[in-house]
Amino acid sequence: MRKVAVIEDAEDNRDLLYFVLRDEFEVLQYSNGEEALRGLPQNPPHVIVLDIGLPGMDGIEVLQRLRSDRRVSKVPVLALTAHAMTGDREKYLNAGFDAYVAKPITDIKEFTAMLHSLVTDVGDC
Repeated sequence: MRKVAVIEDAEDNRDLLYFVLRDEFEVLQYSNGEEALRGLPQNPPHVIVLDIGLPGMDGIEVLQRLRSDRRVSKVPVLALTAHAMTGDREKYLNAGFDAYVAKPITDIKEFTAMLHSLVTDVGDC
């Protein structure tokens, strides 16, 4: 089964994503960037869902650190954020994210289809 890592500080959002994705993915859950940066290189997922508004280290910094670690540098990363103003999508894509979804997720089927389209083989990472 393909693995998705969810990096999200809000427990309710993490739980929701777990329940939405668990039938199609093995779901790895992390509550902050530091925790994810420790765990992901040892257990690389096929795709990462990364909240932007994390405590301590924001999602952009987490992304930069992931991209600098050869063990996970090629894993696609989807920005999941409440930042949904004009220009935010482009801002995050330009920062290096592979995809962008604004919270709240309004179409679960579209969201899971996007994750499947981003999936890479762990061996390629």
